[in-house]
Amino acid sequence: MSEFKKVVFSGVQPTGNLHLGNYLGAIRKFVALQEGNDCIYCVVDMHALTAQLVHEDMPNQIRSIAAAFIASGIDPERHIVFNQSAVPQHAELAWIFNCVARIGWMNRMTQFKDKAGKDREQASLGLYAYPSLMAADILVYRGTHVPVGDDQKQHLELARDIAMKFNLDYAEHIRKTDYGIDITVGNEPVHAYFPMVEPLIDGPAPRVMSLRDGTKKMSKSDPSDLSRINLMDDEDAISKKIRKAKTDPEGLPSEVDGLKGRPEADNLVGIYAALADKSKADVLAEFGGQQFSVFKPALVDLAVNVLSPITAEMRRLMSDTSHIDAILRNGGERARARAEVTMKEVRDIVGFLY
Repeated sequence: MSEFKKVVFSGVQPTGNLHLGNYLGAIRKFVALQEGNDCIYCVVDMHALTAQLVHEDMPNQIRSIAAAFIASGIDPERHIVFNQSAVPQHAELAWIFNCVARIGWMNRMTQFKDKAGKDREQASLGLYAYPSLMAADILVYRGTHVPVGDDQKQHLELARDIAMKFNLDYAEHIRKTDYGIDITVGNEPVHAYFPMVEPLIDGPAPRVMSLRDGTKKMSKSDPSDLSRINLMDDEDAISKKIRKAKTDPEGLPSEVDGLKGRPEADNLVGIYAALADKSKADVLAEFGGQQFSVFKPALVDLAVNVLSPITAEMRRLMSDTSHIDAILRNGGERARARAEVTMKEVRDIVGFLY
């Protein structure tokens, strides 16, 4: 090979119900990336243990993420859809990366600080080291591109650091085994086994906030179900949540600048714009000067129109899980075959006997 083949990788944790923010910020982008790319989409169930060790119904949580992928338009025949734990090579490479990564790098990870909270001594080792597993998730397929939001950019930089250190530490071994590719990092030539992963940022990703507090992200973990629109919500639930969404007394402005300092108004306009594939300016050109009593019903109609087909297909798939299980099984087999090619070469580079 004279260059790394473009491979797109991304994953979603099976923790709680998928919501509108997950769909607009990630899954819809996954669907678009299918055209012209080799895509691998993973339900990262091993990562889910860092959020909560004991899950009451992990199998159905895994299935629901896969169902959302398929219902949204991801083609599991053209691309790979699977769950992470079905491919043990992820964990195998993660251990090697644990030995490559430096403690100082992990200490800089802001997400660990946020998730561990004040009592970091009680946080699990898995939570601390999970960025290393995340790097392995991507690089076990020698993935080159990852669609990322702002909260994952730091982890992608870590994946690049790990890949680079592996390439440099094992430079002679990589040359001897003839598995490497000549690349340039900055102005430096590197004979690399792992690529320098690049973020895929296709325009500004919609940042969907809580319906109850426009300063906080829409979240699966928010105790109030009214804070989010779940992908499995029916029309009545969607209508109720949007109608009850927090707003302010003023009407909608005619210009985007008029949304400054109005987080709830900005959020609802942003949701409408994302669902309609329009800009906020376009939405305000249509609704500027109107009260929320006019805008909210229009947003309900739009959200129901976009989400109802996805919800119906998810419900159909989850009513008889044999089809989803078959997709995950097939995807796991195909993913394992590709991951094992990488791990066989990594074992040779490291010097393991097998």
